[in-house]
Amino acid sequence: MKHILIPTDFSKNSWNALEYAIYFFKNEDCSFYILHVGELSKSEIKNNSFVFPRKTSSPVIRKKLKSIFERIAVVSTNDKHHFLALQDYGNFIDIVRKTVETKKIDLIVMGTKGASGIMETIVGSNTGDVITKVLCNVLVIPENASFITPQKIAFPTDYNLYYTYPILKTIAELLRITNANLQVFNVEQFSIPLTDQQEKNKDYLKDYLEETLPKSHSFYSVKSKDVKSSILNFVSDNQINMLTMVAKNLNFLQQILFDTTIEKLSFHTTIPMLVLHE
Repeated sequence: MKHILIPTDFSKNSWNALEYAIYFFKNEDCSFYILHVGELSKSEIKNNSFVFPRKTSSPVIRKKLKSIFERIAVVSTNDKHHFLALQDYGNFIDIVRKTVETKKIDLIVMGTKGASGIMETIVGSNTGDVITKVLCNVLVIPENASFITPQKIAFPTDYNLYYTYPILKTIAELLRITNANLQVFNVEQFSIPLTDQQEKNKDYLKDYLEETLPKSHSFYSVKSKDVKSSILNFVSDNQINMLTMVAKNLNFLQQILFDTTIEKLSFHTTIPMLVLHE
Protein backbone atom coordinates (compact mmCIF):
# COMPACT_ATOMS: atom_id res chain seq x y z
CA MET A 1 0.00 0.00 0.00
CA LYS A 2 1.20 3.48 -0.86
CA HIS A 3 0.86 6.27 1.68
CA ILE A 4 0.14 9.63 0.07
CA LEU A 5 0.07 12.93 1.97
CA ILE A 6 -1.99 15.78 0.52
CA PRO A 7 -1.91 19.05 2.46
CA THR A 8 -5.00 21.17 1.93
CA ASP A 9 -5.97 24.77 2.59
CA PHE A 10 -9.35 24.12 0.90
CA SER A 11 -8.31 26.14 -2.14
CA LYS A 12 -8.93 25.27 -5.77
CA ASN A 13 -5.31 24.29 -6.35
CA SER A 14 -5.16 22.00 -3.29
CA TRP A 15 -8.31 20.22 -4.50
CA ASN A 16 -6.81 19.90 -7.97
CA ALA A 17 -3.75 18.22 -6.42
CA LEU A 18 -5.96 15.77 -4.55
CA GLU A 19 -8.04 14.99 -7.61
CA TYR A 20 -4.90 14.50 -9.73
CA ALA A 21 -3.49 12.08 -7.14
CA ILE A 22 -6.71 10.05 -7.09
CA TYR A 23 -6.66 9.67 -10.87
CA PHE A 24 -2.91 9.09 -11.02
CA PHE A 25 -3.13 6.19 -8.55
CA LYS A 26 -6.51 4.99 -9.77
CA ASN A 27 -5.34 1.38 -10.05
CA GLU A 28 -3.15 1.33 -6.93
CA ASP A 29 -3.81 0.37 -3.32
CA CYS A 30 -3.38 3.69 -1.48
CA SER A 31 -4.04 5.50 1.76
CA PHE A 32 -4.51 9.23 1.23
CA TYR A 33 -3.86 11.45 4.26
CA ILE A 34 -5.54 14.81 3.78
CA LEU A 35 -3.81 17.24 6.12
CA HIS A 36 -4.99 20.69 7.13
CA VAL A 37 -2.54 22.77 9.16
CA GLY A 38 -4.11 25.74 10.92
CA GLU A 39 -2.44 28.78 12.39
CA LEU A 40 -1.57 28.39 16.06
CA SER A 41 -3.45 31.62 16.79
CA LYS A 42 -6.65 29.92 15.65
CA SER A 43 -6.24 26.78 17.75
CA GLU A 44 -8.35 28.19 20.62
CA ILE A 45 -5.37 27.96 22.97
CA LYS A 46 -5.81 30.71 25.57
CA ASN A 47 -2.87 29.98 27.87
CA ASN A 48 0.86 30.56 27.43
CA SER A 49 2.92 29.28 24.52
CA PHE A 50 4.05 26.18 26.41
CA VAL A 51 0.62 24.56 26.18
CA PHE A 52 0.47 21.92 23.47
CA PRO A 53 -2.41 22.74 21.08
CA ARG A 54 -5.45 20.51 21.08
CA LYS A 55 -6.09 18.44 17.96
CA THR A 56 -9.84 19.06 17.84
CA SER A 57 -11.01 20.87 14.74
CA SER A 58 -13.43 23.75 14.63
CA PRO A 59 -16.95 23.25 13.21
CA VAL A 60 -15.93 25.28 10.16
CA ILE A 61 -12.94 23.03 9.45
CA ARG A 62 -15.00 19.87 10.02
CA LYS A 63 -17.56 21.15 7.54
CA LYS A 64 -14.88 21.86 4.94
CA LEU A 65 -13.29 18.44 5.41
CA LYS A 66 -16.72 16.81 5.08
CA SER A 67 -17.25 18.69 1.83
CA ILE A 68 -13.92 17.37 0.48
CA PHE A 69 -14.90 13.80 1.35
CA GLU A 70 -18.22 14.25 -0.44
CA ARG A 71 -16.36 15.36 -3.57
CA ILE A 72 -13.94 12.45 -3.22
CA ALA A 73 -16.83 10.01 -3.22
CA VAL A 74 -17.76 11.25 -6.69
CA VAL A 75 -14.20 11.08 -8.05
CA SER A 76 -12.71 7.91 -6.56
CA THR A 77 -13.94 4.56 -7.90
CA ASN A 78 -11.22 2.34 -6.41
CA ASP A 79 -12.31 0.33 -3.36
CA LYS A 80 -8.64 0.11 -2.37
CA HIS A 81 -8.41 3.85 -1.89
CA HIS A 82 -8.61 4.87 1.77
CA PHE A 83 -8.97 8.51 2.83
CA LEU A 84 -8.09 9.86 6.26
CA ALA A 85 -8.42 13.45 7.46
CA LEU A 86 -5.73 14.98 9.66
CA GLN A 87 -5.61 18.36 11.34
CA ASP A 88 -2.97 20.11 13.40
CA TYR A 89 -1.92 23.60 14.42
CA GLY A 90 1.51 25.19 14.27
CA ASN A 91 4.48 25.36 11.93
CA PHE A 92 3.52 23.88 8.57
CA ILE A 93 6.90 22.32 7.71
CA ASP A 94 7.39 20.82 11.18
CA ILE A 95 3.96 19.20 11.03
CA VAL A 96 4.52 17.86 7.50
CA ARG A 97 7.86 16.37 8.59
CA LYS A 98 6.21 14.73 11.61
CA THR A 99 3.38 13.36 9.49
CA VAL A 100 5.80 11.95 6.90
CA GLU A 101 7.58 10.08 9.68
CA THR A 102 4.62 8.84 11.71
CA LYS A 103 2.44 7.84 8.75
CA LYS A 104 5.36 6.44 6.70
CA ILE A 105 4.50 8.70 3.77
CA ASP A 106 5.85 7.70 0.35
CA LEU A 107 4.80 10.79 -1.56
CA ILE A 108 3.52 14.31 -0.89
CA VAL A 109 1.20 15.80 -3.50
CA MET A 110 0.79 19.58 -3.44
CA GLY A 111 -0.80 22.19 -5.65
CA THR A 112 0.58 25.54 -6.81
CA LYS A 113 -1.05 28.53 -8.39
CA GLY A 114 -0.23 29.85 -11.85
CA ALA A 115 2.78 31.76 -13.07
CA SER A 116 1.13 35.13 -12.48
CA GLY A 117 1.81 34.81 -8.79
CA ILE A 118 5.04 32.89 -9.07
CA MET A 119 6.96 34.82 -6.43
CA GLU A 120 4.33 34.22 -3.79
CA THR A 121 3.13 30.80 -4.83
CA ILE A 122 6.36 28.93 -5.59
CA VAL A 123 9.45 30.72 -4.34
CA GLY A 124 7.94 31.79 -1.03
CA SER A 125 5.30 29.14 -0.70
CA ASN A 126 4.68 26.10 1.44
CA THR A 127 5.23 24.03 -1.70
CA GLY A 128 8.71 25.45 -2.22
CA ASP A 129 9.53 24.86 1.45
CA VAL A 130 8.33 21.26 1.32
CA ILE A 131 10.44 20.56 -1.78
CA THR A 132 13.62 21.91 -0.20
CA LYS A 133 13.13 21.12 3.49
CA VAL A 134 11.23 17.82 3.75
CA LEU A 135 12.99 14.56 2.85
CA CYS A 136 10.13 13.01 0.91
CA ASN A 137 9.24 12.77 -2.78
CA VAL A 138 6.94 15.63 -3.83
CA LEU A 139 4.57 15.74 -6.79
CA VAL A 140 3.75 19.37 -7.60
CA ILE A 141 0.45 19.90 -9.42
CA PRO A 142 -0.19 23.31 -11.04
CA GLU A 143 -3.63 24.78 -10.50
CA ASN A 144 -4.47 24.56 -14.22
CA ALA A 145 -3.17 21.03 -14.79
CA SER A 146 -5.82 18.62 -16.05
CA PHE A 147 -5.18 14.96 -15.44
CA ILE A 148 -3.98 12.84 -18.31
CA THR A 149 -1.94 9.71 -17.84
CA PRO A 150 1.61 10.90 -18.63
CA GLN A 151 2.98 9.44 -21.84
CA LYS A 152 6.26 11.37 -21.88
CA ILE A 153 8.20 12.18 -18.72
CA ALA A 154 11.26 14.41 -19.03
CA PHE A 155 14.23 13.80 -16.76
CA PRO A 156 16.75 16.67 -17.10
CA THR A 157 20.22 15.84 -15.81
CA ASP A 158 23.74 17.22 -15.95
CA TYR A 159 25.11 13.80 -14.89
CA ASN A 160 26.84 15.36 -11.89
CA LEU A 161 24.86 13.14 -9.55
CA TYR A 162 25.26 9.44 -8.98
CA TYR A 163 21.67 8.24 -8.91
CA THR A 164 21.20 5.86 -6.02
CA TYR A 165 18.97 2.82 -6.04
CA PRO A 166 16.06 4.52 -4.18
CA ILE A 167 15.94 7.23 -6.85
CA LEU A 168 16.08 4.73 -9.72
CA LYS A 169 13.52 2.47 -8.07
CA THR A 170 11.10 5.38 -7.77
CA ILE A 171 11.57 6.25 -11.43
CA ALA A 172 10.92 2.62 -12.38
CA GLU A 173 7.76 2.61 -10.26
CA LEU A 174 6.63 5.85 -11.90
CA LEU A 175 7.01 4.28 -15.35
CA ARG A 176 5.23 1.12 -14.22
CA ILE A 177 2.20 3.10 -13.07
CA THR A 178 2.03 5.35 -16.13
CA ASN A 179 3.54 3.13 -18.84
CA ALA A 180 5.24 6.34 -20.00
CA ASN A 181 8.48 6.93 -21.87
CA LEU A 182 11.26 8.49 -19.81
CA GLN A 183 13.16 11.08 -21.83
CA VAL A 184 16.55 11.71 -20.25
CA PHE A 185 17.73 15.13 -21.35
CA ASN A 186 21.16 16.73 -21.04
CA VAL A 187 22.36 20.18 -22.10
CA GLU A 188 26.04 20.16 -23.05
CA GLN A 189 27.95 23.38 -22.70
CA PHE A 190 29.90 24.36 -25.82
CA SER A 191 33.56 23.29 -25.62
CA ILE A 192 33.01 21.71 -22.20
CA PRO A 193 32.96 17.91 -22.52
CA LEU A 194 31.57 15.67 -19.77
CA THR A 195 34.06 14.82 -17.06
CA ASP A 196 35.06 11.23 -16.37
CA GLN A 197 32.72 11.17 -13.38
CA GLN A 198 29.82 12.53 -15.44
CA GLU A 199 30.46 9.84 -18.06
CA LYS A 200 30.42 7.16 -15.36
CA ASN A 201 27.16 8.49 -13.92
CA LYS A 202 25.64 8.59 -17.38
CA ASP A 203 26.73 5.02 -18.12
CA TYR A 204 25.34 3.77 -14.82
CA LEU A 205 21.98 5.44 -15.45
CA LYS A 206 21.86 4.08 -18.97
CA ASP A 207 22.79 0.55 -17.84
CA TYR A 208 20.10 0.55 -15.17
CA LEU A 209 17.41 1.71 -17.58
CA GLU A 210 18.52 -0.75 -20.24
CA GLU A 211 18.33 -3.59 -17.74
CA THR A 212 15.03 -2.71 -16.09
CA LEU A 213 13.15 -0.62 -18.68
CA PRO A 214 14.61 -1.45 -22.10
CA LYS A 215 11.69 -0.02 -24.09
CA SER A 216 10.63 2.80 -21.80
CA HIS A 217 13.37 5.39 -22.11
CA SER A 218 15.29 7.59 -24.54
CA PHE A 219 18.40 9.76 -24.20
CA TYR A 220 18.68 13.25 -25.68
CA SER A 221 21.43 15.84 -25.69
CA VAL A 222 21.78 19.36 -27.10
CA LYS A 223 24.61 21.86 -27.13
CA SER A 224 23.68 25.24 -25.73
CA LYS A 225 24.90 27.96 -23.40
CA ASP A 226 21.41 28.51 -22.03
CA VAL A 227 20.53 25.43 -19.97
CA LYS A 228 17.30 26.93 -18.71
CA SER A 229 15.79 27.76 -22.09
CA SER A 230 16.95 24.46 -23.57
CA ILE A 231 15.08 22.48 -20.93
CA LEU A 232 11.92 24.57 -21.26
CA ASN A 233 12.04 24.27 -25.05
CA PHE A 234 12.50 20.51 -24.78
CA VAL A 235 9.44 20.26 -22.54
CA SER A 236 7.39 22.31 -25.00
CA ASP A 237 8.65 20.82 -28.26
CA ASN A 238 8.31 17.19 -27.14
CA GLN A 239 4.86 17.51 -25.57
CA ILE A 240 6.13 16.45 -22.15
CA ASN A 241 3.37 15.53 -19.66
CA MET A 242 5.49 15.49 -16.50
CA LEU A 243 8.90 16.69 -15.37
CA THR A 244 10.94 14.75 -12.82
CA MET A 245 14.04 16.01 -11.07
CA VAL A 246 16.22 15.12 -8.09
CA ALA A 247 16.06 17.47 -5.12
CA LYS A 248 19.77 17.04 -4.47
CA ASN A 249 20.48 18.57 -7.87
CA LEU A 250 19.93 22.13 -6.72
CA ASN A 251 21.45 23.53 -9.91
CA PHE A 252 18.51 22.37 -12.00
CA LEU A 253 15.91 23.01 -9.32
CA GLN A 254 17.01 26.59 -8.88
CA GLN A 255 17.07 27.25 -12.61
CA ILE A 256 13.67 25.69 -13.30
CA LEU A 257 11.66 26.15 -10.12
CA PHE A 258 12.97 29.47 -8.90
CA ASP A 259 13.16 31.42 -12.16
CA THR A 260 10.90 34.43 -11.73
CA THR A 261 10.67 35.37 -15.41
CA ILE A 262 6.96 34.91 -16.05
CA GLU A 263 7.12 34.16 -19.77
CA LYS A 264 9.61 31.36 -19.15
CA LEU A 265 7.40 29.72 -16.56
CA SER A 266 4.33 29.02 -18.64
CA PHE A 267 4.82 25.28 -18.26
CA HIS A 268 4.46 25.69 -14.48
CA THR A 269 0.74 26.31 -15.03
CA THR A 270 0.07 22.94 -16.68
CA ILE A 271 2.98 20.48 -16.29
CA PRO A 272 3.26 18.48 -13.02
CA MET A 273 6.72 18.13 -11.54
CA LEU A 274 7.95 15.18 -9.48
CA VAL A 275 10.86 16.07 -7.17
CA LEU A 276 12.75 13.02 -5.89
CA HIS A 277 14.59 12.66 -2.59
CA GLU A 278 16.91 9.83 -1.67
